[in-house]
Amino acid sequence: MRKDRRLFRKFDGLKYGWLKDAEKFLLLLVIVFLVFRFVIGCSFVKGESMLPTLKNGELVLYVRFCPKYKAGDVVSVRIPSEEYYVKRIIAAAGDTIDIRDGSVYVNGEQIEEDYIQGRTEQQGAVKYPMTLKEGQIFIMGDNREESADSRTFGVVGERQIKGKLVLQMGRQKGKYYIRKVE
Repeated sequence: MRKDRRLFRKFDGLKYGWLKDAEKFLLLLVIVFLVFRFVIGCSFVKGESMLPTLKNGELVLYVRFCPKYKAGDVVSVRIPSEEYYVKRIIAAAGDTIDIRDGSVYVNGEQIEEDYIQGRTEQQGAVKYPMTLKEGQIFIMGDNREESADSRTFGVVGERQIKGKLVLQMGRQKGKYYIRKVE
């Protein structure tokens, strides 16, 4: 009888260890879920509207909370058609934006945009100059000739922004890379 009891105790210890490992694994899964649900998001870049900054097929990570978005930030945003786009903030609440002669002017000053590709032209039914109201943001793609952005569908609300991009990951010439989004 004593031998049987020792044998069962040995198995009870194994079961207990397995249950503890399962508990730790489930806790880790919950933590990962909560982090990706409320803190970090990820998305794939679709199309060429953000060339040369972001390439088609790259994976981008964004931070869901940002106290204040500013001009120059690259963000993931839900546009009015309920699609998600990755674009750059050009102007925010209180700014006056104008597009003329292939350039962008914010508050009367031509902005320096060394990250763009192509010429910036007016598109859609948006009338310029335009002053943004509280909570409004004007976004544009870096590849101006290929981008559907605020020139096409108008301004977006700050609440439509999912987060500010921080990392981009992809593959080039057979090698993987991770870079900070700028």
